[in-house]
This record gives sequence, structure tokens and C-alpha cells, in this order.
Amino acid sequence: MSTQEIKVIIVEGRSDKEKVAKLVDEEVDIVCTNGTINVDRLENLIEMFYMDYRDVYILVDEDNAGKKLRKQLSKELPHAIHVYIDKSYREVAATPESELAVALVSSHIMINPDYL
Repeated sequence: MSTQEIKVIIVEGRSDKEKVAKLVDEEVDIVCTNGTINVDRLENLIEMFYMDYRDVYILVDEDNAGKKLRKQLSKELPHAIHVYIDKSYREVAATPESELAVALVSSHIMINPDYL
């Protein structure tokens, strides 16, 4: 599989990355921003992972920091697909696996069927 065929999922924290990695049933690159991100680091990540040429998914927390990051990522990656969690969970890491699996599969990301 070529790099361009491998999807990129952008998350905020390490616990988000670990949770998503456990659910996904296809080869993906999960990029962790470690919260908010400065423009230079974001540009480096975009280049490093060839995000301008790949399917990119944004999955961040439903809090103020997550909304700010989503807005920033949207400006730099207008082709990105937004994956949302239920606002009642606020954080990706706090979202039940079954709920997160449904959100991801709804965006055409293959999920291990054990979580659906």
C-alpha cells in the first residue's frame, strides 16, 4: 500500500492515539499534536506525513482547546474530514469504545468489528 493510500488521523493526546489505534482495523498513521500546536510544528507534521496528498481525519476533544485546534487544522488542511464525538463525553479518551468506533466507521475508517 502506498503512503498516499494510508489515511491520517489527527488526535490531541497520547491516550487518544492509543484508544484509536486499538479500534482501527486498517493501516493508518495516527498523528498526536499533544494539545495545541504552533504553526511551524503543524507545517512540519503536514510535510512529514504528506497530509496535503492524503485522506486526513481530525478527531479532537469537544472542549475549548479541541475546538481551537480543530479550527487551526481546518485552515491548514481544508480537505480534512471532521470526526466528532458526543459533546457529553468531552474527551476522545473518555468516549466509550463503541461510541468512538461508530464515529470512526461513519467516516469510512475500518474498525475492528469487536468494537461495533
